[in-house]
Amino acid sequence: MKLDRLLDDYLSHVAVERGYSPHTVAAYRSDLIELIAFAEGRDGTDAAAIDLPLLRDWLWAATERGLARTSIARRAASARGFTAWLSRRGELGADPGARLKAPRAQRTLPRVITGQAVTDALAVLSARAADGAPTEVRDVAIIELLYASALRVSELVGLDLDDVDRRRRIVRVLGKGAKERMVPYGAPAARALDRYLDAARPLILDGAAGGREPASVATRAVFLGARGGRMGVRSVYRLVAAILAEIPGTGPSGPHAFRHTAATHLLDGGADLRAVQEFLGHASLGTTQIYTHVSAERLKQSYRTAHPRA
Repeated sequence: MKLDRLLDDYLSHVAVERGYSPHTVAAYRSDLIELIAFAEGRDGTDAAAIDLPLLRDWLWAATERGLARTSIARRAASARGFTAWLSRRGELGADPGARLKAPRAQRTLPRVITGQAVTDALAVLSARAADGAPTEVRDVAIIELLYASALRVSELVGLDLDDVDRRRRIVRVLGKGAKERMVPYGAPAARALDRYLDAARPLILDGAAGGREPASVATRAVFLGARGGRMGVRSVYRLVAAILAEIPGTGPSGPHAFRHTAATHLLDGGADLRAVQEFLGHASLGTTQIYTHVSAERLKQSYRTAHPRA
């Protein structure tokens, strides 16, 4: 079977049977289209063309183009998944990707927002929402919930009304790989969310409807845009970037900064690592452990600043 047909089958497999997210499937598609084009450039049109020397040459060519180590590592992972699937299907004998090595991606420590900066950001938003403007009240609820529950931005905008248990202060989240988890939120976030849902959200719907009840307004989404539809990821990015730009020394500007910050503050406060893993929805404890390094770095910085023999 031709490589392009095999690629279509493989992408359907990872999307449907493995439950990979659309972003992951798109990344696989991009990498593997490039691999197939590289193989075709050497007159390889079927699975037999994908051998270890070709895979190594493909990665080397990407390195020569100046791609970052993270990009090279991702391409290698895409190729390994593809060749393993080809081998299981009988399109290949031994899996060539099993012996493919790539440089380890550099793991940088996530930068976090200080507790004071979080307080300042929320104070600015609360002042703007004091007159009850619906979108300003919504923005306070968004930032409070991002920090309180360490949600990914895709998880936040994907929330429906039925996902929020206001009595128990829990949100039901559909995370990566369609994995569901229950995440708590605290009293400040509860107050902001209750105010938004009770007062501001109906006003956004009324304004969007303009006296009518169009289908676009009849949504179960928790967070709504000005037109009454589900709020998009880019809108949340713009909101977070704008508010953090006004706070000196906050460093990162995207919504993920609040996720990093919440995890680090939890560990600094003595939270159990496995509890934080569950809270964040990480499949591997190793992913969560990076936040212990953040806390250790902050401890070392405090030591160097304060200890007379540091």
